[in-house]
Amino acid sequence: MKQKVVGVRFKPAGRIYHFNAGQLDPQVGTKVIVDTARGLEFGEVVTGPKERDDETIYKPVVRIATDADKAKVEEQTEKAKAAFEVAQAKIAKHGLPMKLVDVEYTFDGSKLIFYFTSDGRVDFRELVKDLAAHFRIRIELRQIGVRDQAKMIGGLGPCGRPMCCATFLGDFEPVSIKMAKEQNLSLNPTKISGICGRLMCCLKFESELYEKGQCPGCPKAEEE
Repeated sequence: MKQKVVGVRFKPAGRIYHFNAGQLDPQVGTKVIVDTARGLEFGEVVTGPKERDDETIYKPVVRIATDADKAKVEEQTEKAKAAFEVAQAKIAKHGLPMKLVDVEYTFDGSKLIFYFTSDGRVDFRELVKDLAAHFRIRIELRQIGVRDQAKMIGGLGPCGRPMCCATFLGDFEPVSIKMAKEQNLSLNPTKISGICGRLMCCLKFESELYEKGQCPGCPKAEEE
């Protein structure tokens, strides 16, 4: 079954999801409304369109985003900033050991999602009730890891450039200390860790070049 498929991102450096464009012809950079598991969502086309002939059933691109859709997203972004401040105060009120990272509305406005980090499990049932009573909307609290937190917040890495996870890495891949050894890097944790406290993502995507001896100063390149 042939389908015209495009890749869509919902966040600047988020994971790419694929959708059936049908009769539409959205090009890279086009804002679109797509049908997802949590309802209609606003995203940007980053790959495609490409013809695919497989058995996968892709959810559809509903329409090219209108000016009204774009205005709605901007309005929700501002509302989410205000919701962040309210949630911060309520977390403090309940004395919960959690750090709020981000807040977002679903495109249809039916749900408000709060992303947070914590060192352990948090009983936030009373907080959810409090937030639901205040916003009069469905509330979801989603715990994320420190790498996801860094990706959402962004910033500069140890190299002085914007962090890879916040600019182009769609998914996190496993990174090992072995990769740092193969690249002749200092094994001092402060030297090979990102601002999230985990091993730097670049150790992974540079590892293959070092293995092939294709980097200036690579041990294998010097041997040759």
